[in-house]
Amino acid sequence: MNRIKHIVKLLLFGVAAGILLLVGAGKDLSLGQGLNLTWESVGRILLVVCAILAVEHLVLLILSFFQPESHRLRTVLTLTANLVRYVAILVIVIGVLSLLNVDMPTILAGLGVIALIIGFGAESLITDVVTGFFILMDNQYNVGDIIEVGGFRGTVSEIGIRTTSLTDTGGNVKIINNSDMKNILNRSDNSSKAVADFSIPYETDLPKLEEKIPALLEEIAAQHPDVFHSAPKYLGVQALGSSSVDLRFVAEVGEADIYSGARILNHDLFVGFRKLGVECPFPQLDVHSK
Repeated sequence: MNRIKHIVKLLLFGVAAGILLLVGAGKDLSLGQGLNLTWESVGRILLVVCAILAVEHLVLLILSFFQPESHRLRTVLTLTANLVRYVAILVIVIGVLSLLNVDMPTILAGLGVIALIIGFGAESLITDVVTGFFILMDNQYNVGDIIEVGGFRGTVSEIGIRTTSLTDTGGNVKIINNSDMKNILNRSDNSSKAVADFSIPYETDLPKLEEKIPALLEEIAAQHPDVFHSAPKYLGVQALGSSSVDLRFVAEVGEADIYSGARILNHDLFVGFRKLGVECPFPQLDVHSK
């Protein structure tokens, strides 16, 4: 979808720039006091704006064709795309001012004073940018990593100059200022554990069942080599419930498969235990009367 959007905008701005390049001269056009423009200068301004926007979307289109597997390279690509947008805006502003014959040294000096004044009021903005730089340099996390911050768990979908975007399993996107990216738990660095608790009736011959569990777990691992890094492990009796004995199983999976791995394990344990003659328990109540 983004690729199509860049193609459409590239064609739109490219055609506009071509038309403005062909059409161009004219008479004076007076705008305000002391500011005289010609249709030619207005055309040049529009030409510069369209040409720069066309180049911007051309670069973004080229970047969209790169789909590296490395999280680090994906981070560099998203940050590069972010920088291209900011640079395009800056170049447009400078180009338009130059075409208007504005005294650039005076303007830059004035902008320096204004920037100093704004800097005190935009301290958080500066903090976000500086923090984003150190996040990138320290390699704390990259695009594609699964991280948890402030109780929100999601995949890093974009790292910008000011913000970081996280997408959870439901497709919800949370945008967090880089300065607020603190106490980060990077879940992608190591393998994770998918946990499944399975209940069996009290009437089950547990020692006899435990002899058959290893073979069942090996079979489950063989059926899902893309999910389980090794055969799931049986940890033992987790709890003695009111109507069942709860057994705990743990499987080593990637962080992205932590929930799907638990669902697969529950499903295959249910099917496997049924084949072994073990049914799921149900609540039971004993009534005693004199």
